Amino acid sequence: MIEPVQRNDAEMRGEIWRWAGRGTGLAIGVVAVTTITFIALHALHSLLLVFVALLLAVGLEPVTGWLRARFGLGRGMNVLIAYAGFFAGVVILGVLIVPATIDQLIEFAAKLPQLLATTREWAATLRPRALASTATGIVDAVARATRVTADGATDPNALVGAGLTVADAVISVITVLTLVFFWLTGHQRMQRFTLALLPADRRGGVREGWNEVESRLGLWVRGQLILMGSIFAMTTVAYVILGLENALLLGVIAGLAEIVPIVGPALGAIPALLVASVSGRPETVLLVAAVYVVIQVLEGNVLVPLVMRRTIGVPPFLVVVSLLVGAAVGGIVGAFLAVPLAAAVVVILERTQARETTVGLDGNSPAASPETEELVTEQPALA
Repeated sequence: MIEPVQRNDAEMRGEIWRWAGRGTGLAIGVVAVTTITFIALHALHSLLLVFVALLLAVGLEPVTGWLRARFGLGRGMNVLIAYAGFFAGVVILGVLIVPATIDQLIEFAAKLPQLLATTREWAATLRPRALASTATGIVDAVARATRVTADGATDPNALVGAGLTVADAVISVITVLTLVFFWLTGHQRMQRFTLALLPADRRGGVREGWNEVESRLGLWVRGQLILMGSIFAMTTVAYVILGLENALLLGVIAGLAEIVPIVGPALGAIPALLVASVSGRPETVLLVAAVYVVIQVLEGNVLVPLVMRRTIGVPPFLVVVSLLVGAAVGGIVGAFLAVPLAAAVVVILERTQARETTVGLDGNSPAASPETEELVTEQPALA
């Protein structure tokens, strides 16, 4: 009778130690997740710069492969040539566009109080009265955001804020360019180091998924740059022809807004419509609106199908949901980063699916009729 009692005591002690180990592991996991989340929230700006740099780097990665296939140079030389071309392009665009854009921005800022006052007077005449209250509230919110005082003057503190913003933008650009270079030069080494932490039988699949995520993001980056450049060129030329003031600045805004899917084009057209409305010529407003409609028709029916075809593979529903979540978390920047993040998640989910087992349309029968199997297996998983 003594041996069973001793054995039960040993089993109970072993069970207690097992549960203690599980509880300790759970506590360590909770602390680790909490710590990582805390650090991420406090370093959000830095993480955004890192992610933007990674997007640009994966967009440049195929260029190094093309150079290697075309000229047979080593990876280091290919990376230097690709990065030098990218850096030269950034400098050229900065020299050609940034000074003129800043001049027009200063000119536009000087006219902003009058523009807001005129817009507020027009908004107050709208009917019904609820619409007028909403429109004037929006104008007042813009005035507060731009620090325009009630008498139409600009808050002197805004100059200091503008200077700090410019300095932060310059530092951010330098940081992104530096991170792009380091990622291009050390990408393969970092990938091998990361894969070495995994079991040997999982490394091949993880490498394929990693490369597929980079490939899709690279296609998306190159497509977005082409779309942004096209919209910038078309809107700038159209506004110059129409004689609209600050045409270059308005074109830059339209090009940058293109990076936000679905709602970006409409946001890019709002400043141009406001500037046209201040001119006092209704025909100018109508022409600007017509230009916006024509460009969006060309974009939706020609540019997007041609440039972005099969680039990212995210369903429209997930695009809208990711935009809403990204905008709620990080504003315009969050909306910009939401779609590529959603694309990376889609690739990961696609690779974790059981592709070898067909799923019936009723969701229950793994072995459905041949017609059902054919319909299911021919369709992509999420896209």
